[in-house]
Amino acid sequence: MEKKHPDYELVCFDKLTYAGNMATLASVMDEPNFKFIRGDIADRDTVNRVFEEERPDVVVNFAAESHVDRSIEDPGIFLMTNVMGTQVLLDACRKFGVERYHQVSTDEVYGDLPLDRPDLFFTEKTPLHTSSPYSASKASADLLCNAYQRTYGLPITISRCSNNYGPYQFPEKLIPLMIANALADKALPVYGEGLNVRDWLYVEDHCAAIDLILQKGKVGQVYNIGGHNEMRNIDIVKLICGALDKPESLITYVTDRKGHDMRYAIDPSFIHSELGWLPETKFENGIQKTIRWYLENRSWWEEIISGEYQNYYERMYKNR
Repeated sequence: MEKKHPDYELVCFDKLTYAGNMATLASVMDEPNFKFIRGDIADRDTVNRVFEEERPDVVVNFAAESHVDRSIEDPGIFLMTNVMGTQVLLDACRKFGVERYHQVSTDEVYGDLPLDRPDLFFTEKTPLHTSSPYSASKASADLLCNAYQRTYGLPITISRCSNNYGPYQFPEKLIPLMIANALADKALPVYGEGLNVRDWLYVEDHCAAIDLILQKGKVGQVYNIGGHNEMRNIDIVKLICGALDKPESLITYVTDRKGHDMRYAIDPSFIHSELGWLPETKFENGIQKTIRWYLENRSWWEEIISGEYQNYYERMYKNR
């Protein structure tokens, strides 16, 4: 965004939870048109103060508790951030006359698709059918956005994306977790038989789609953003093993996640026909770029996987 729109003034408002890392912002912290403010989107007083001081024209809500396993362990945190935090932002946008509020949502609000029906895809008209506390909290936020648009005339848009991957992803997610563990010759924990299918979207393609929605998107509209890159989890893990020259014997099958969705697959034809967006990054290229980034930036993620995250990791995968 900063490279494409150098005239924009950007304010990053972030709580810096366990997944936050200031090192991610190192390249932009000294830019004159960038400002970082630490805060919680569910903290109404702080949010209102920031809106009063900064007077944003556009608000994009990337903020979310997003890891399904953690939502199963503690749903309350997800409701607070993903639902109440969204409501606080929507109220602030109404109060201060924001020109556009964009909600970054997820394909998980649609539930899942059967593995034996590769012809089925999520469209913008697919009913919401959530499986986890995480996806339920995101669906709730989407419905709040729709309600604020209809009731108050707030100019909102919503995007629902497939699984993101790429640089700077916190190593509880599948791809960076497998890269980090493989490099350390540690076990690669795979849920069930690893047959769950996900549609993978390179993070820069996702951001390009959001930018396009902000420029040309229709108020009140939902846009599905998919990568056209369906892959089984086990095939991704084996691909990473091959790329890092590690044996597949590191793969360890663990007890499946509760309520584990089998397949996600987005039909992105609407955003293509309406706004002209298509993903530019094929998975075979994006995964190689991602692996290379984690190899070249080991200090970034090695610091992360110590401390609190290590305690969480042990709870999730030990003795499963």
